[in-house]
Amino acid sequence: MDGVHDLGGMHGFGRVEREPDEPVFHAPWEAVVVAIRRSRIMGRFFNIDEFRHGIERMDPAHYLGSSYYERWLDGLARVLIEKGVVTREELEERSASFRAQPEAPATGARLGPRSGRILDDGRQSPLNFVPPSTARASSETPRYAPGDRVVTRSVHPPGHTRLPRYARGKPGMIHRLHGIHVFPDTNAHGLGERPQPLYSVRFDARALWGESAEPNHQVHLDLWGSYLRRADDRP
Repeated sequence: MDGVHDLGGMHGFGRVEREPDEPVFHAPWEAVVVAIRRSRIMGRFFNIDEFRHGIERMDPAHYLGSSYYERWLDGLARVLIEKGVVTREELEERSASFRAQPEAPATGARLGPRSGRILDDGRQSPLNFVPPSTARASSETPRYAPGDRVVTRSVHPPGHTRLPRYARGKPGMIHRLHGIHVFPDTNAHGLGERPQPLYSVRFDARALWGESAEPNHQVHLDLWGSYLRRADDRP
């Protein structure tokens, strides 16, 4: 998705500042968000691509000013409201309860009937979470093979995509085939899984970023077949 939500980010925001000895979680609530997102029950309501697109629809200024898990929380709330799992009023009531009693344990907040069932049924340790496979059986013959030269399509889809903007319209080479996998661009929008071949594509760094990139560096991106065309095909 274009804009600040783009998978590859945008230029002009300065270098990435690394936090020395950064902890896994900066506050207990972040671990709770991860546990909710990774609970088995959530798979009944939305898939990973819908969740990612939920985050992508944050207000840009809010997105830039939020931490990683604040974005997760915002995306979760948006998707669960859209799916009818909880209501905005239930979430606002729960938020008000914590504002009134910020030290109260999570179980001390009053829950709506639907949200209470979700938390009770879906609780599990995120450490035991095994994400569902996106691989699918198919008789489709992949169009490309390792060593084939390809060019990514120069497209600007309005919705979710895993083709980063910095890699659009760029030449690369097929490194390997991962198999047939769910296509996120349709899966995020309720249009079906529409599985297709998924490739690891190798790019020269200077093909992506020009002479400002360091020489002799390569980047590998996992890209679906419909993102690609043969290098010798006409656009």
